[in-house]
Amino acid sequence: MQRLTLQLTIPIPAESVLISRVELEELRKQELLGIYWSMQDLERRVNKGQVWIKENILYQPRFKKILDVEQGGFVFYPKSRGQNWSFHAAKMAEFLDKRFADIFTSFADKESGK
Repeated sequence: MQRLTLQLTIPIPAESVLISRVELEELRKQELLGIYWSMQDLERRVNKGQVWIKENILYQPRFKKILDVEQGGFVFYPKSRGQNWSFHAAKMAEFLDKRFADIFTSFADKESGK
């Protein structure tokens, strides 16, 4: 078998930095630490309205038992009018990433009548 060895120089602009994917993910997580989202923040993240989010995520029994702060989760469910929703940003972002297919598959099934 023949082998060819190359040496390649790729210039990286001074305003850019190369970091590993692991470091990038850690930075993203740290960016959300200590940050809490409102319902409006969650609407922007999911790109869906409050009604859809409540029906398809927050009040779905399989998700609520994970999310509800009273069950050890990271979402404060308002108990009365005037109280605001509160979401631990890092944990909610992770939940949405991990459950993306489950959330949107359920939604697509409902839309198609399955």
